Amino acid sequence: MGFFLIVLLVAAGVIAVVNGGVGGFPARVLTLERVFPANLTTVDVEVLRTRDRVRHARILQRFSGGIVDFNVVGTSDPYYGGLYFTKVKLGSPAKEFSVQIDTGSDILWVTCSSCSDCPRSSGFGIDLTFFDAGSSSTASTVSCSDSICSSIIQTSDASCSTGNQCGYNFQYGDGSGTSGHFVTDLLHFDTIVGPSLIANSSSSITFGCSTYQTGSLTKPDKAIDGIFGFGQHRLSVVSQLASRGITPNVFSHCFRGDGTGGGKLVLGEILDPNMVYSPLVPSQPHYNLDLQSIAVNGQMLPIASAVFATSDNRGTIVDTGTTLTFLVAEAFEPFVNAINSAVSRVTTPVISKGTQCYLVTSSVTGIFPEVSLNFAGGAAMILKPENYLVHGDPVGGTPWCIGFQKAQNGVSILGDLVLKNKIFVYDLSKKRIGWTDYDCSNDVNVSITSSKDELSDSGSSRTTSVLQALLPHIVAVALGSSLW
Repeated sequence: MGFFLIVLLVAAGVIAVVNGGVGGFPARVLTLERVFPANLTTVDVEVLRTRDRVRHARILQRFSGGIVDFNVVGTSDPYYGGLYFTKVKLGSPAKEFSVQIDTGSDILWVTCSSCSDCPRSSGFGIDLTFFDAGSSSTASTVSCSDSICSSIIQTSDASCSTGNQCGYNFQYGDGSGTSGHFVTDLLHFDTIVGPSLIANSSSSITFGCSTYQTGSLTKPDKAIDGIFGFGQHRLSVVSQLASRGITPNVFSHCFRGDGTGGGKLVLGEILDPNMVYSPLVPSQPHYNLDLQSIAVNGQMLPIASAVFATSDNRGTIVDTGTTLTFLVAEAFEPFVNAINSAVSRVTTPVISKGTQCYLVTSSVTGIFPEVSLNFAGGAAMILKPENYLVHGDPVGGTPWCIGFQKAQNGVSILGDLVLKNKIFVYDLSKKRIGWTDYDCSNDVNVSITSSKDELSDSGSSRTTSVLQALLPHIVAVALGSSLW
């Protein structure tokens, strides 16, 4: 393992007193001897570089380059919860919190220990954890006079309480909500920077501590510890880490849609030669894309492009916090009619609980048509039947139903149903989103600049081949199983 520097302190012969000391004190010279192991012939620069990165990460207590994996699970299947979540470690000593991955909101928040009406058990089979700032030696509340609080109040639903705490009140699209106050504490992650080399890293972040929850957040069957917002606001974890150079200003995900779900979430860029990109609509609080048309089985639907145009209360949003997908009324009806027309001769269309469903006796793959969502920049998002159908009620004999819903307002929302089995890249530096079809149980290539690495979701033991090229500023999250 390279060479060692050994300081030899020998009383009379090695330590010499010389003239020219500082402040009248004599300078002392320490003789250093370089000792090489007998079997050493060459020094592997990569080994030295990797070892130094581990040391630097420990010294700086920040992310210094490498890969970080979290224990994350989730599925898009509405019968199994219909959400993806990961685990984050906060505080000193570190506590683990299960948080939903949500590109439709900005802030990371977890449930406070002072929340009296919050769920105490979860239908996901996880032990709920509550954040207690008093038990963390590195936690501090954000005061009203803090510059962070001033910026929050100007751009989001925040307020200042009589106790001089910077508070918040968030409302979500499903009618649920949470309120609480902001705290600052350490986010911990193990950085894998080389074969069998792991650096314990951490970074101070600001997040929410929830003291009150409403709606679906209060129901134990889908209870989790909080929500991990991946929005564009400066207080999202992605923005906080990127602003300090800890991670790049890009993140990616690849959600598995089969079996128990899972996939990958990366603070960095997943590469694929088949990736297509569409520009983000500028000056929007969410990840808005310019949807221009929809085609079913190669036939363009009679929908005016104006119905998708972005304005204050219209547009198309990419949201991992939504399980299904919602289309504006002007697009929903033509879409369902086109699917019915394509499969009416080989299926029996039925209405079940107000939803268009189908009695199918064989695989849907060869029966239902492909759908193309066409976006600005010539980027087409191809949807296979699994991206717009969901399992129906087996008791009622309706095995497949349309998973698209009619939007109650002018906003179309692309949820996990269409996002699964695809790589999605949110390139905030270049203001664009990219995607391509992908089997998310397979390895993916991840890169920032010219360096590449490969992430695996195989669940096997950690391998050294994955880390032949060390990546600066990449954080990877494995969903469902460990990366290697």
